[in-house]
Amino acid sequence: MTPTKPDISIIIPVLNESEVIPALLCHLNEASSGNLNLEIIVVDGGSTDATAKVAHSLGAKVITAPKGRAAQMNTGARASLGGILYFLHADTLPPKDFDQKIMSAMNPDRLAGCFRMRFDHSHPLLRFFAWCSRINIRLCRGGDQSLFIDRHLFEKCGGFNQKYRIYEDSELIGRLYRFTRFTIIADHVVTSARKYRDLGIFKLQYHFGIIHLKNFLGAGPEQLYSYYNRKIAS
Repeated sequence: MTPTKPDISIIIPVLNESEVIPALLCHLNEASSGNLNLEIIVVDGGSTDATAKVAHSLGAKVITAPKGRAAQMNTGARASLGGILYFLHADTLPPKDFDQKIMSAMNPDRLAGCFRMRFDHSHPLLRFFAWCSRINIRLCRGGDQSLFIDRHLFEKCGGFNQKYRIYEDSELIGRLYRFTRFTIIADHVVTSARKYRDLGIFKLQYHFGIIHLKNFLGAGPEQLYSYYNRKIAS
């Protein structure tokens, strides 16, 4: 008997996420509608903890790829079988019936989109930036909102640009806005504010703003990564 082809392939890039991946994988099972065939692919970029083992034990397909979200997500896309690709961060939880909502949002004129977003933190600045996720312009897009895209469109536009070690989601979404009408589903994903808690909310948002500005002014992927490395990662 031929296995049923997945309707949606969920692709999750990970690196040392053993603390959060169990919650996400359990949530995906509980939040899915049950009406569609889903494929969950966890793409490990060289974790030194138990991420891969834990993900496999919870039923995900686990594959490896060179470190870097762009390379990991492209690898996951190539290994997937679904007609719709859904790229999801390990610390972001999609809403109830997310799969059915993605399927219902897709049509020949709208081949890519995301959800609105909320942080798991009530700080007014984070609430404001989460509110902005409902605005359908490129400036208000980001990977934490998750991203769904028709497989053929993903392949047509060349997938994620692996020169970008950061900002890969925004760079791809910028190209998608030129290829299709981008959809924002009114329901919310909930994403972790852990990096804001670690670095400081105003400090981190300032640096993210500078990265957006640098990109707008023509900075290349290495310049963006250099700034991120000096100001955020260090």
